[in-house]
Amino acid sequence: LRRRLRRLTMARQPLVLCVFVMTVARGQVRYSIPEEMTKGSLVGNIVQDLGLDVKRLKSGRARIFTEDSREYIGLNVDKGTLLVKERIDREELCAQVSPCSLHFQIILENPMELHRIDVEILDINDHAPVFLKKEINFQISELAIPGARYSIDSAKDPDVGLNSLQTYKLNPNDHFVLKTLSHTDGTKYVEMVLQTPLDREKQEEYNLILTAFDGGSPQKTGTLKINIIVLDANDNAPVFSQSVYTALVAENASMGSLVLKVSATDADQGTNKEVSYSFSESSDSILDTFNIDLTNGDITVIGPLDFEKSKKYELNVVATDIGGLTDTAKVMVEITDVNDNAPVINVISFSNPLPENSAPETVIAMLNVKDLDSGKNGQVRCLINPSLPFQIRQSSSNFYSLITDQLLDREKMSEYNITITAIDEGSPSFSTNKTLTLKISDVNDNAPVFQRQSYTAYVMENNSPGVSVLSVKAHDKDSGNNARISYFLEDVLVNGVSASTFISVNAESGEILAVRSFDYEQTKEFSIRVKAQDAGSPPLSSNVSVKITIQDQNDNAPQVLYPVQSGASVVAEIVPRSADVGYLVTKVVAVDVDSGQNAWLSYKLQKATDRALFEVGLQNGEIRTVRQVTDKDAVKQRLTVVVEDNGQPSRSATVNVNVAVADSFPEVLSEFTDFTQDKDYNDNLTFYLVLALAVVSFLFIVSIIAILSVKCYRWRRERMFYKSGANLPVIPYYPPLYADVGGTGTLQHVYNYEVCRTTDSRKSDLKYGRPCSESIISLDSSGTQTLTHAQRAKLNNEGSFDQVSSNLDYVGSLLFLRPKRRIFDADFLMANAASRAVRLCHGRCARAGPLFCSRGDDKGLAGGKYRSGSRFGCKEAEIWSSADLYGGQS
Repeated sequence: LRRRLRRLTMARQPLVLCVFVMTVARGQVRYSIPEEMTKGSLVGNIVQDLGLDVKRLKSGRARIFTEDSREYIGLNVDKGTLLVKERIDREELCAQVSPCSLHFQIILENPMELHRIDVEILDINDHAPVFLKKEINFQISELAIPGARYSIDSAKDPDVGLNSLQTYKLNPNDHFVLKTLSHTDGTKYVEMVLQTPLDREKQEEYNLILTAFDGGSPQKTGTLKINIIVLDANDNAPVFSQSVYTALVAENASMGSLVLKVSATDADQGTNKEVSYSFSESSDSILDTFNIDLTNGDITVIGPLDFEKSKKYELNVVATDIGGLTDTAKVMVEITDVNDNAPVINVISFSNPLPENSAPETVIAMLNVKDLDSGKNGQVRCLINPSLPFQIRQSSSNFYSLITDQLLDREKMSEYNITITAIDEGSPSFSTNKTLTLKISDVNDNAPVFQRQSYTAYVMENNSPGVSVLSVKAHDKDSGNNARISYFLEDVLVNGVSASTFISVNAESGEILAVRSFDYEQTKEFSIRVKAQDAGSPPLSSNVSVKITIQDQNDNAPQVLYPVQSGASVVAEIVPRSADVGYLVTKVVAVDVDSGQNAWLSYKLQKATDRALFEVGLQNGEIRTVRQVTDKDAVKQRLTVVVEDNGQPSRSATVNVNVAVADSFPEVLSEFTDFTQDKDYNDNLTFYLVLALAVVSFLFIVSIIAILSVKCYRWRRERMFYKSGANLPVIPYYPPLYADVGGTGTLQHVYNYEVCRTTDSRKSDLKYGRPCSESIISLDSSGTQTLTHAQRAKLNNEGSFDQVSSNLDYVGSLLFLRPKRRIFDADFLMANAASRAVRLCHGRCARAGPLFCSRGDDKGLAGGKYRSGSRFGCKEAEIWSSADLYGGQS
């Protein structure tokens, strides 16, 4: 009673599950859990048991790899725990195999780690013993002697260990007892043994109950009803020829193949001699695989054989005569292995895409290769194409690493189809192919390359700003952003200024655009450099030289250099009346700043007083006489010559040439003195004279105001000087009135002066001099021109005055000049000489050293006091200079 109460108490208590952890060498851990645990139940903590870190699990992308199709155990990476993922039925998973374990690998990457995990599934008593039949019948002869054995099919309990079938019990009776026996595999079976003779006349039938007990807690049972019918006289049982039979069967044996023939004999006669054969104590797997013929004892194959699943079968054969007497024998069937399984390749990890700058021996993929066969049939080797830049290397049993063998170049090969071949060592061998498509990701290792070494572009001058000049193109072998090219203009100088003021480059298309309108006459060609830069990190670039040539347009008319055209003078060429045919009168010289045919000039005579007298050379512009000059020809001849270029459209310029047909100069002078000017010329001259008068009047008023201002300022300074006792320090004043134009043209000496001023010094400007050089140039703001000694000596009647100085120092009166070609007014010569005499005074005073020069004296001279032997006065030094006003010498 106490034992029953204790068992009931234990049954009511909750089941406490213990998980056992055992660390195995080389990263192996073993856990034990009971079957039928709920989903999400904790199996174990691999972080603690393997000495890992949760961060390591995440960074290594920890995952479970199992060779089975189902995953019963899951991994919680965040907590580092193993959890039950699916319902685990030990009997479904392992049947009678004990211990029952789940095997899987925990794989970590970077670096690669493999941890073997074994989870043992512990049995719980969830099954009761069950007999295949609920009821069996025996027909036993009354002649059966005591000790006769009657085989009874064992009860089946899928549980193992203590939870499996343990004992049998037959209800009490006077004739039969139970005898419990064990097979070689440890399973138990029973036989019913006749203990005392039967007497049919006393009792024809017996009904017994056989109970099977397991060892679980609580204990579970199963029952079998046994019906015994007592027959008459069959006193010999069948006998097998062998107690144990053995047979070898290849796993690829076809259906219906004969495994073995068993035979039993019965000494009885008649119907009691007939024997039937059957399997006893056989599992479902045996009954599904083998069959025994009821009459002849032939054992044949009726189901598939698989050496990898079961290598040996033990069959219990029973021979039964018609009287129910039996004999048993064992048949041991061994399955021989045949190479019937090809290797299986499983990809555990695959790094795709792979950067092209990956170092050699970089792991690309981890593979698990297995073959279900045994021996040589299960030995596998892996191969890849040797021409590929990869290797496959065995890292551990059944595990291989695919690694790089050399440096990769995406630009040469952007994708690889890697075929992995797994071959076993069987005969004939089986092989399996697995193709991995590996993409090579780009690295910015190629700079842009232009399509040409250099570019040349031609642009017509006078182009519109923004016009396209040229498009440069570069390509980059890289891909993506590493191949996205932008174009830039390098900062170079063109004619001393930045190239960006001439050219711009479209950053996207590489189109070169003109920023300004080009002028061929200023810039004929220039070179720039364009840089192409990709968008990689870091960016790579290259540059190319672009030569831009400006093409000429006929945008410039010819310019006549000779004869010089001036609205204020008349130029005349003298042709003697004795001139013969072809006499060279003059030559029209013209240039065109354009180039090529735009600069090819031709000369034509447009108008002439006498067209029959002169002609113009078409190419050289020479004006020659066509016929002999006669006395009838007019003295004054006016020719209009057209100079035309060869451009499209052509441009032209005209020049007027005055020709005097005369033998003497006085004749020419008298004619050209009365030369009637054109009306346009007179109108223009009047306009310029009025304009000049207005400007001079304005300047005169400004000068008067300036002089009065200076006088007032000096008067105030003088009063201050008297009040201070004449002890004020004087700050030297160095007006930049003179500069050296001889030699290098620079002032190389510095002079310091101490100056004492008197009360009269306010009447004249203070001047400083230095030893005179060969040439003195005035830098006075009045604009006085420079005349050297050589220039002053070279004034003569044969000279040509195209430009004259129009501003004299402190001009008191305005002198209007009317110059004529090669005929000079005396007034003009006198004014010019007077102006030079004033400037000469400044120069010669400088030879005397530091001195004070009076501009008031000079001004009086410049006002028009001309006479032979004029006196030019200088303070503290007197220099007399006579000027031959008409001869031009000083």
